[in-house]
Amino acid sequence: MLDPKLLRSQLDEVAAKLKVKHFDLDTDAIKALEERRKSIQVKTEELQSERNSKSKNIGRRKAAGEDIQPLLDSMEQIKQDLETAKQELLEIQAAQDEILLGVPNVPADDVPEGASEDDNVEVRVWGSPKNFDFTPKDHVDLGEALGVLDFEAAARLSGARFVTMRNQLARLHRALAQFMLDTHTLEHGYQEVMVPFLVQSDALMGTGQLPKFEEDLFKIPGERNFYLIPTAEVPVTNLVRDTILDAKDMPLKFASHTPCFRSEAGSHGKDTRGIIRQHQFEKVELVHIVTPDSSFDALEELTSNAETILQKLELPYRVVSLCGGDLGFGATKTYDIEVWIPSQQKYREISSCSNCKDFQARRMQARWRNPATGKPELVHTLNGSGLAVGRTLLAVMENYQESDGSIRIPEVLWSYMGGMKVISPHAD
Repeated sequence: MLDPKLLRSQLDEVAAKLKVKHFDLDTDAIKALEERRKSIQVKTEELQSERNSKSKNIGRRKAAGEDIQPLLDSMEQIKQDLETAKQELLEIQAAQDEILLGVPNVPADDVPEGASEDDNVEVRVWGSPKNFDFTPKDHVDLGEALGVLDFEAAARLSGARFVTMRNQLARLHRALAQFMLDTHTLEHGYQEVMVPFLVQSDALMGTGQLPKFEEDLFKIPGERNFYLIPTAEVPVTNLVRDTILDAKDMPLKFASHTPCFRSEAGSHGKDTRGIIRQHQFEKVELVHIVTPDSSFDALEELTSNAETILQKLELPYRVVSLCGGDLGFGATKTYDIEVWIPSQQKYREISSCSNCKDFQARRMQARWRNPATGKPELVHTLNGSGLAVGRTLLAVMENYQESDGSIRIPEVLWSYMGGMKVISPHAD
């Protein structure tokens, strides 16, 4: 969440910046609550001063043998008034917190203006789309013809937006995840972590999925308040919740391969064909925990690390800077990496790499001890897919397809596939 002090001192400036995200901050409600808080705070200080003064009078009058009962009665009233004021302050604080939990992060100054993904700004392009001498098929037709993608079986088990993979394709999916983890841990210096796939609401509150995006989550009925994770960002980032990190241990860089579960409540009718948008999918997630002065450099590093996967796979892609209208709730700046999909003749998102600055850290109370001051300060958190495994799989399928419907395997994956170089109806 945003710093409450920022809203007190720069409310109009924050409201103006949030308009870049097409978010209208209710400044009147915030100002009204702040005025009430100030008024009650002044009243509380006056009551405390009166209580102290009368307490001294009680001592003097008692020593002089005077009747102190009237003073004791008034002290009891002051006590009740102070308790009432304390309760009112708690209610105001709760109302302010409720507002803050629904306010998105402030965009960075260089975030482009715009209303939707159509207004995102291209930063760079890598590789060139292949010119096929035949009409390329989409991954659904390719996979079904090879007998390695089965949507009907998955639908019988779980309904729409699920898939079953078989044989060589299931192995290729697994190989991609292993390849991504090996690249990030062995070449980029990430710690691999295995985390729970079920989390409690506090973890989702910490990274910003709750309370605003509860409809997109799968909640487990019962007394323990469990949710299936929508991304490894949630449990991995929460590893530093309620901690004070030593400066010598930073930056922290984590990589985690997990399933992800999303109800896609806001995406009805979008990408209903194939595996681009599923209720269950897998990702290799990258998370950085850094000092405040290095988070924008870390964003460039994280994005570059994710790009490396596509470069090794020789898949054409581009990087775009998200405009304000497309920027996520907790992000101050985001790069999307979009891979080329031949059947659609366009680039599609395969990773979002975001700097959240101290937005998540304030919710989690994740801090580091600044050696310059000796005091705890909030860390900055970043996250990004490195990459979404299913979307990488379909990109490989479509970009490496042959005219006979077979799929070549990228050379960098041969060792992960036991030497297999092609998926065809006759492959072992």
